[in-house]
Amino acid sequence: MAKQLRVEKLQELIKQEIGKMILTDIKDSRIGFVTVTGVEMTGDLREAKIYVSLMGNEEQVKDSWEGLQNALTFFRREIGRRVRLRFTPKLSFAIDNSLDYGEHIQKLLLQIERENKERDPHEHNLAGSGGENSGGE
Repeated sequence: MAKQLRVEKLQELIKQEIGKMILTDIKDSRIGFVTVTGVEMTGDLREAKIYVSLMGNEEQVKDSWEGLQNALTFFRREIGRRVRLRFTPKLSFAIDNSLDYGEHIQKLLLQIERENKERDPHEHNLAGSGGENSGGE
Protein backbone atom coordinates (compact mmCIF):
# COMPACT_ATOMS: atom_id res chain seq x y z
CA MET A 1 0.00 0.00 0.00
CA ALA A 2 2.80 2.43 0.91
CA LYS A 3 4.54 1.68 -2.39
CA GLN A 4 1.37 2.50 -4.34
CA LEU A 5 1.04 5.79 -2.46
CA ARG A 6 4.63 6.66 -3.35
CA VAL A 7 3.98 5.89 -7.03
CA GLU A 8 0.87 8.10 -7.00
CA LYS A 9 2.74 10.98 -5.38
CA LEU A 10 5.57 10.70 -7.90
CA GLN A 11 3.10 10.58 -10.78
CA GLU A 12 1.50 13.82 -9.58
CA LEU A 13 4.87 15.48 -9.02
CA ILE A 14 6.09 14.54 -12.50
CA LYS A 15 2.82 15.75 -14.00
CA GLN A 16 3.24 19.14 -12.33
CA GLU A 17 6.91 19.45 -13.28
CA ILE A 18 6.36 18.51 -16.93
CA GLY A 19 3.49 21.02 -17.08
CA LYS A 20 5.74 23.76 -15.67
CA MET A 21 8.51 22.89 -18.13
CA ILE A 22 6.15 23.06 -21.09
CA LEU A 23 4.92 26.48 -19.96
CA THR A 24 8.19 28.08 -18.99
CA ASP A 25 11.27 26.17 -20.16
CA ILE A 26 10.54 24.84 -23.63
CA LYS A 27 11.42 27.35 -26.32
CA ASP A 28 10.32 25.19 -29.28
CA SER A 29 7.86 27.29 -31.27
CA ARG A 30 6.18 24.13 -32.60
CA ILE A 31 4.78 23.29 -29.18
CA GLY A 32 1.41 24.99 -28.92
CA PHE A 33 -1.50 24.30 -26.60
CA VAL A 34 -0.45 21.24 -24.62
CA THR A 35 -2.05 20.08 -21.39
CA VAL A 36 -0.54 17.33 -19.26
CA THR A 37 -3.53 15.26 -18.21
CA GLY A 38 -1.82 12.46 -16.33
CA VAL A 39 1.25 10.35 -15.69
CA GLU A 40 1.34 6.58 -15.37
CA MET A 41 4.45 5.02 -13.82
CA THR A 42 5.50 1.42 -13.57
CA GLY A 43 5.73 -0.07 -10.09
CA ASP A 44 9.55 -0.09 -10.22
CA LEU A 45 9.54 3.64 -11.15
CA ARG A 46 11.71 2.97 -14.22
CA GLU A 47 9.22 4.19 -16.83
CA ALA A 48 6.68 6.99 -16.94
CA LYS A 49 4.07 7.54 -19.62
CA ILE A 50 2.96 11.16 -19.79
CA TYR A 51 -0.53 11.72 -21.17
CA VAL A 52 -1.01 14.99 -23.01
CA SER A 53 -3.94 16.67 -24.68
CA LEU A 54 -3.02 18.64 -27.80
CA MET A 55 -5.21 21.47 -29.05
CA GLY A 56 -5.31 23.12 -32.44
CA ASN A 57 -5.81 22.11 -36.02
CA GLU A 58 -4.29 18.94 -37.45
CA GLU A 59 -1.01 20.60 -38.42
CA GLN A 60 -0.61 22.33 -35.03
CA VAL A 61 -1.25 19.05 -33.21
CA LYS A 62 1.33 17.29 -35.42
CA ASP A 63 3.89 20.05 -34.81
CA SER A 64 3.29 20.01 -31.05
CA TRP A 65 3.71 16.24 -30.97
CA GLU A 66 7.00 16.43 -32.89
CA GLY A 67 8.24 19.19 -30.57
CA LEU A 68 7.40 17.12 -27.49
CA GLN A 69 9.15 14.07 -28.93
CA ASN A 70 12.27 16.13 -29.67
CA ALA A 71 12.29 17.47 -26.10
CA LEU A 72 12.08 14.06 -24.39
CA THR A 73 15.77 14.01 -23.41
CA PHE A 74 15.43 17.52 -21.97
CA PHE A 75 12.36 16.49 -19.96
CA ARG A 76 14.13 13.39 -18.63
CA ARG A 77 17.24 15.33 -17.64
CA GLU A 78 15.15 17.99 -15.88
CA ILE A 79 12.99 15.40 -14.08
CA GLY A 80 16.20 13.74 -12.89
CA ARG A 81 17.40 17.09 -11.58
CA ARG A 82 14.11 18.23 -10.02
CA VAL A 83 12.76 14.95 -8.63
CA ARG A 84 15.23 13.06 -6.48
CA LEU A 85 15.09 9.39 -7.46
CA ARG A 86 17.69 6.63 -7.58
CA PHE A 87 16.90 6.15 -11.28
CA THR A 88 15.42 8.75 -13.57
CA PRO A 89 12.44 7.11 -15.30
CA LYS A 90 12.39 6.63 -19.04
CA LEU A 91 9.74 9.04 -20.31
CA SER A 92 7.32 8.63 -23.16
CA PHE A 93 4.35 10.66 -24.32
CA ALA A 94 0.87 9.39 -25.17
CA ILE A 95 -1.98 11.41 -26.59
CA ASP A 96 -4.98 11.66 -24.30
CA ASN A 97 -8.14 11.98 -26.38
CA SER A 98 -10.51 12.02 -23.40
CA LEU A 99 -11.09 15.79 -23.71
CA ASP A 100 -12.00 15.36 -27.39
CA TYR A 101 -14.25 12.44 -26.47
CA GLY A 102 -15.96 14.49 -23.74
CA GLU A 103 -16.52 17.34 -26.20
CA HIS A 104 -18.00 14.87 -28.70
CA ILE A 105 -20.39 13.48 -26.07
CA GLN A 106 -21.43 17.03 -25.09
CA LYS A 107 -22.25 17.85 -28.73
CA LEU A 108 -24.32 14.68 -29.05
CA LEU A 109 -26.28 15.49 -25.89
CA LEU A 110 -27.00 19.02 -27.12
CA GLN A 111 -28.12 17.64 -30.48
CA ILE A 112 -30.51 15.20 -28.77
CA GLU A 113 -31.91 18.02 -26.64
CA ARG A 114 -32.51 20.20 -29.73
CA GLU A 115 -34.22 17.34 -31.53
CA ASN A 116 -36.50 16.71 -28.55
CA LYS A 117 -37.47 20.39 -28.39
CA GLU A 118 -38.22 20.43 -32.12
CA ARG A 119 -40.48 17.37 -31.78
CA ASP A 120 -42.59 18.75 -28.93
CA PRO A 121 -41.82 22.37 -28.02
CA HIS A 122 -44.78 22.64 -25.58
CA GLU A 123 -43.67 19.71 -23.44
CA HIS A 124 -40.69 21.67 -22.09
CA ASN A 125 -42.81 24.74 -21.25
CA LEU A 126 -45.36 22.73 -19.26
CA ALA A 127 -42.82 20.96 -17.06
CA GLY A 128 -42.58 23.67 -14.39
CA SER A 129 -46.21 24.82 -14.33
CA GLY A 130 -47.84 22.09 -12.25
CA GLY A 131 -48.85 22.43 -8.62
CA GLU A 132 -48.81 26.20 -8.07
CA ASN A 133 -52.55 26.49 -7.33
CA SER A 134 -53.09 23.11 -5.72
CA GLY A 135 -53.63 22.57 -2.01
CA GLY A 136 -53.33 25.31 0.53
CA GLU A 137 -55.90 25.45 3.25
